[in-house]
Formats: sequence, structure tokens, C-alpha cells
Amino acid sequence: MSTPAQRLAAVRQRIADAARAAGRDPAGVALLAVSKTWPADDVRALAALGQTAFGENRAQELTAKAAELADLPLEWHFVGQLQRNKAAAVARTGAVVHSLDRAPLARALSRAGEERGTPVGVFVQVDLGGAAGELAERGGVDPGDVAALADEVAGLPGLRLRGLMAVAPRGEEPGPAFARLAELAARLRADHPGADELSAGMSGDLEEAIAAGATLVRVGTALFGSRPLTSPRVTPVTGAPPGAPEEVV
Repeated sequence: MSTPAQRLAAVRQRIADAARAAGRDPAGVALLAVSKTWPADDVRALAALGQTAFGENRAQELTAKAAELADLPLEWHFVGQLQRNKAAAVARTGAVVHSLDRAPLARALSRAGEERGTPVGVFVQVDLGGAAGELAERGGVDPGDVAALADEVAGLPGLRLRGLMAVAPRGEEPGPAFARLAELAARLRADHPGADELSAGMSGDLEEAIAAGATLVRVGTALFGSRPLTSPRVTPVTGAPPGAPEEVV
């Protein structure tokens, strides 16, 4: 069985190889370790190896781990579908939100950013489609609505628009989908030059994402292994209604 150090080195090598194959500098592609469902000790182990950026997809798990690991200089990212009533809790952790897909959520996050005194970094999530009936299966705004949502986000004082995020559709080759995403990202940069990041690619398709211009890849399984069937016990978010459903990816 491989060690955390071996898995991290292998993923970093894949990123470097993919970047060079695309004629890019490997330093231009950041690694986000998606630690959802894994205990804080596993995050701590990777942090000891120099990994600093970690992603979670449930608000309660994010807030619990951020508190438990507050002694480490970690950068947190939220990659799951987010409910408005969890926006403030996520913002308080300082997390970058990758799954902004609607104006009401943007306004809720902006209010939280203003209250915190630091803008919330956000990616607009794009629905890349897929087989018939699968639109929005993985979340995201319709490609035709990206520009309007990005304009609204850019105008909100409590947000900082960082770029676009997407997940490749199930059941098709990821390359063409990521090419569509790259076209949208180019249009976004033309209107908002500061939104120059592209969050795309996971354990199984990071090479295709990097070829399309991804600047950040979200990797979980290749770093941590196959996920447990259930998440670790977490502390409920203060103010969350009893039995409120959590976000999913």
C-alpha cells in the first residue's frame, strides 16, 4: 500500500507532466487536496508534507476541520453545492467557494464577506451538460448565463471573482467538455481580467483539464484513497436548523 508521501509525489508528477505536455509551466497549476469525508489527522499528515490547500463539500465538516486544524497555515476551499443559510458559516472559515451558481447565493456570500471584513473568493460553477436529462446533475449555471452571473458577482462588494469551475459530465470524454469551459473562461477574462483562474480536473481527468488551461485541479481519491462510506462525526454549524440537508457534490 502506498504512503501519503508517495501518493502526493505521484499526483504532483502527473500535474507536472501534463503541464509540460501542454506547453505550460507546472508552477501555473495548483493542487487542491479534496479531503471530504477524511479525518483531520489525514489532512494534518498531508500538510506535514507541504500540501496547504484543502477542499471540503459539506459546511459542517469544513467548519469542524478548520477549527481543529487552526494551528496550521491552511487554505480552505468549499467545493460542494452550498445552501444560502450556510453561506456565513463557510465565509467565516475564510474558504474560497468554488460552487457559486445563482444570484441569491452570491448576495448571501457577499453579505457574509462584508461582515467579515474580507471579500469571499468565488468561482462561478458552470454546468457542462452531458447526456439528455443530466443538465445540472453536478450543479452549475447554464453556460449561456455565465456572463450575467459573473457581472453581478463582480459588482458585489463582499466577493472577489476568481474565475470559473466545472466538473466534467459523466458518460463522455472530458476533453471536449473542458474545451467548452476554456472558451467560456476566455470570454470571462475579456470582461473581467482579474478572473483568470480555472478550477477543473479531478483524479481521473486532471490531464485533460490541464491541457484545456486549468490553473487548479481538485484531487481527492488519488491522494487519500477510496472514500469511507460515511463522513466522520462533525460538530453542527451554529444556527443551522435541525435536520437541515447538507451539500453534496
